[in-house]
Amino acid sequence: MNATIKKYFPLFVMILLPAILLAQKKNITRAADQLFNRQQYTAAIIKYRKAYSKTKNDRNEKNKISYRLAECYRLTENYRRAEMTYKRLVRAGWAKQHPEILLHLADALKIDGKYEDAIKQYQAYSVKVPNDKRGQLGAETTALVQKWLNNPSKYQVTDVKKINSREADFAPAYISSNFNELVFTSTREGASGKELDKWTGQKFSDLFVTRQDRNGVWNTPILLDASKNINTTANEGAAQMDSRFKDLYFTRCKVTPDVASGCQIYMSRRIGRQWEKAAMIKINGVDTLQTIGQPTLSHDELTIYFSSDRRGGVGGRDLWMAKRQTRSGAFERPVNLGLNINTKGDEMFPFLRGDSTLYFASDGHGGMGGLDIFVSKKDASGRWDKPENLKYPINSSHDDFGIVFNATNNSGFLSSNRKGGKGKEDIYYFIEPQLEFSLSGTIKDERTLFGVFNAKVQLIGSNGLSASTITNNKGFYSFGKSQLKPNTVYEIKVSKENYFNSSGKITTLGVEFSKAFKKNIVLKPISNEPIVLPDILYDVAKWDLKPQYQDSLQGLIQTLRDNPKLVIELGAHTDSRGSEEQNDILSQKRARSVVDYLIMRGIAPARLKAKGYGERVPRTLRKNFVKDGFLFKIGTILDDNYVNSLGSVAKKEAAYSLNRRTEFKVLRKNYVPNAIVNAVIDTNVHIAINPQENTASYQPNKTTGQYITNCAINGYEEQFTFDRNQFGMVSLSYALKMLQSGVISKEDFKGDPEEILKNNTIADRAIINLLNVRIANKTVQNIELMVNYQLKSGLVFGDRILKQFGKYNYNTQKHLLILHDK
Repeated sequence: MNATIKKYFPLFVMILLPAILLAQKKNITRAADQLFNRQQYTAAIIKYRKAYSKTKNDRNEKNKISYRLAECYRLTENYRRAEMTYKRLVRAGWAKQHPEILLHLADALKIDGKYEDAIKQYQAYSVKVPNDKRGQLGAETTALVQKWLNNPSKYQVTDVKKINSREADFAPAYISSNFNELVFTSTREGASGKELDKWTGQKFSDLFVTRQDRNGVWNTPILLDASKNINTTANEGAAQMDSRFKDLYFTRCKVTPDVASGCQIYMSRRIGRQWEKAAMIKINGVDTLQTIGQPTLSHDELTIYFSSDRRGGVGGRDLWMAKRQTRSGAFERPVNLGLNINTKGDEMFPFLRGDSTLYFASDGHGGMGGLDIFVSKKDASGRWDKPENLKYPINSSHDDFGIVFNATNNSGFLSSNRKGGKGKEDIYYFIEPQLEFSLSGTIKDERTLFGVFNAKVQLIGSNGLSASTITNNKGFYSFGKSQLKPNTVYEIKVSKENYFNSSGKITTLGVEFSKAFKKNIVLKPISNEPIVLPDILYDVAKWDLKPQYQDSLQGLIQTLRDNPKLVIELGAHTDSRGSEEQNDILSQKRARSVVDYLIMRGIAPARLKAKGYGERVPRTLRKNFVKDGFLFKIGTILDDNYVNSLGSVAKKEAAYSLNRRTEFKVLRKNYVPNAIVNAVIDTNVHIAINPQENTASYQPNKTTGQYITNCAINGYEEQFTFDRNQFGMVSLSYALKMLQSGVISKEDFKGDPEEILKNNTIADRAIINLLNVRIANKTVQNIELMVNYQLKSGLVFGDRILKQFGKYNYNTQKHLLILHDK
């Protein structure tokens, strides 16, 4: 703890080092001890150094001197020298008799940022003195310091350089009801006392005042009271005003050469611009030789809290309270705030906020280093709960203390001797910035990864407020800071015609910092193609929906709930074993079992239609599948010809299981609740058979003479231009049309689709894999095309592609493309 702070609460060396001071000393050592006893540590250091150099062979005496030197260094904030000297004592074995050396060494190491070494010393102290929690707490909190630094709290802390000097400036307090005037303690030039404090080498401290002008600038501080009614040649400081901003309570520590004296709390009343002569307040059971100070009062001024090293405490300096019956009466005997607040270390600089929240500084609860600022709240029974460290940046690895809050907002001032300050201790301003939230993102098409234009985005808060917007031509949306509030859960609902509705969620609950939320949402196009549901497996020749497969339908249930206007068909398929009639009936019953389950889960019957397809529609794989250890490649049609070609019974069984599936497809998008009372379940099986000839007509391009021929790509009717010398190409405009109309999707591109489809376009020279291309009655799988920006329009097939369909020729008289068997 730094000297400027500690001098308000002198502890006599006879208490700290009884065995040491009883030893016989030489003249120089005796003189140094006397200076140490009077807390004149700066002067004592010079004497102890001289005594150490003159002590040659007496190892024990050298260690005693080193111990006192280390204490002087610690108490004058020379932590590096303190660390070196404590380490020397540990090597000499002195920590065995004086384990507090380990604690002080750990504190110095922590302040220097040597966290791992500090933890080892705290743990060593904890073993030596297990009943002192400072060892355990020190190790635990030191392990957290780096985490606190990496994840700072919500407060912003700024050095108020306009107020601070090169000396010690600390313990600020508001002194006016509009919170634009501060009183604080300082040892700067201009203090009343002219002599130097032999502890710190600074002037004796006085109370100074500064005011803030209309522009928010603090003026140059001046003495609070030049008439010496408050400031004297003694040390004055650590002041607080009462709730009426009428009476000033502060600490005064008299200084009488070679005479021990304590610190007391004084009070001065403000009358206009003047201050009455300060008088010591009366607290029963407290005499003038005791050290009490740093007062803070309850709102009614009938309870005072202060710090003291008086007898009966837990250890070091404790926080105490005393009550009185009237504002002008004497306070009753002080009561210690107890073990939840006080430790064997020092608890100092209390500040009472709202009568139920206590802020204070402590080096006994563990922390970041030196004094840390803690907060404790009073429960319904009047008991103070476990203090909470305010962490970084309120706290630092050095001393942080003397916090005070503005009553009108969550801001205030504190004191610290952290690195980067202007003087020995500086006053810092802190504020909890107003939380501001925003939300933005992009709504993308699941198939194309392009932004969805004109999608409706609704923001619905748990606080009952909502807002909506629409996406721009790139699918971007945003909500500003006025539309999002703290401690609120928000649901984001997105809708667009011909897409399934989608949603997302964000929350500001517990978010301590302003944040710009990002939420991208993908919309799934409503396709005319059936959508395969997750696996729903049945026993052989059975149709009962097993409980373990009901989870496979939860996504569909949620989709129907999110899209209340959809009417869908549930289609069930079997493998090709058994008769067609048996499979038609079995698939119908399986489809019906799924519909029945959805009705049981609250889906209106009129929105559901069951259809059994039996074995009539073999599955075409839209992606690679691994089933029972066997790979089935994208584009494969699982018809009987394919299944029968498989080499093993096990692989055939895997193919059959992929054919046994349940799908759904959208029939209508305009369902109106209650418009249809009863659902109509279609029990017929509809199979469309459209045989194709092995010829396809073409039209010659009148300009180029090239042949334009019809084909089907993934079930969609398209046209290609034949150019014998080309491989397979597609223009950007034609590729975009196929992508946006659903002929192809992001999965059909080779490479990373996020990269290929960024910026709502397709990269030049991107490779597209066409799963199925049908010309006349012949189908070929996995034909590759290259996107070519130079190609003006259309789709071009060359000789290499047509040869995949077998031998071919063009009949120019009949305008036919004729495909021959291979």
